[in-house]
Amino acid sequence: MVKPIIGITMGDAAAIGPEIIVKALSKKEIYKISSPLVIGDKEVLSTECKMQNAKCKMQSAKLKLNSISRIEEARFKFGTIDLIDLKNIRIGRLKVGKVNKMAARAAVEYIEKAVSLARKGEINAIVTAPINKRGLHEAGFKFSGHTELLAHLTKTKNYAMMLVGGPLKVVLVTTHLPLNEVSCSLNKEKIYQTIRLTWNNMKYFGVKKPRIGVAGLNPHTGEEGLFGKEEKKFIIPAVKKAKKKGIRTEGPISPDTIFHRALKGEFDCVICMYHDQGLIPLKMLAFDRGVNITLGLPITRTSVDHGTAYEIAGKGVASPQSLIETIKLAAKLAKAKSKTVG
Repeated sequence: MVKPIIGITMGDAAAIGPEIIVKALSKKEIYKISSPLVIGDKEVLSTECKMQNAKCKMQSAKLKLNSISRIEEARFKFGTIDLIDLKNIRIGRLKVGKVNKMAARAAVEYIEKAVSLARKGEINAIVTAPINKRGLHEAGFKFSGHTELLAHLTKTKNYAMMLVGGPLKVVLVTTHLPLNEVSCSLNKEKIYQTIRLTWNNMKYFGVKKPRIGVAGLNPHTGEEGLFGKEEKKFIIPAVKKAKKKGIRTEGPISPDTIFHRALKGEFDCVICMYHDQGLIPLKMLAFDRGVNITLGLPITRTSVDHGTAYEIAGKGVASPQSLIETIKLAAKLAKAKSKTVG
């Protein structure tokens, strides 16, 4: 594989996805490592291209859109954004910076198209721009985010969310849940499967024998049951099972020390029990560079580690840095997986 074809879904048209895509694809570095293909709406992206071109008057090559119906028609050339236009946005009905059912439905259609192309081997990885969970629900979709939707589309039962940012990698056992539902959602098998998925996927990052640290749920890992019994009931048994399977695992480790130890190099990845446990330290270290990866899917998928940012949509101030990092990692993982399969 010389340069992997990366399918980039436009996300919520009323959000910052279109802006950061155009900004990211105005960078030559993206075309040196990948062949990007956007799946979205031409009218929306045309508006963003005009804004970007207006800001870069000294740039000799203006950004252009190349609408295609087949991959073979793509140019994959810097200065031209190749696009599969699903024509599912009516510009007149789109209010930038607002939750919109039309935009939510369109975003799901971009994802469905990308998954179809990836399953057929026409693209090598999927990169997703942000969608809005409230918009999804208002449009009639009951998924809590990209991860659950992708698992549904690929019929994947065992999956997990990994976040990569700077020197830190974290994997979540539970994702978008209220805190009062986390404990009852944990069990030995779920934690073990998350550890196993992490172990199996670390090779794509060049780590053959990863060291995995498992965070406790409670302060001081429960202090022998004084502050909670989840460690004894679920986490310790899951870690013991992983060790018996030959997985280099340590835990449960107190949540207030495990990330410090990971930064010192003791662990290649940290297993976290709930969303904010892993996301707070990661975003503190790499707020603009975080990448979300879905482990367990039959396709490679990465995503920006930020939301729709409606409050700045349409203002031209959104940073494309997370998307740039996301495309780079997608290309790296796609190449690594092709070598493994080969």
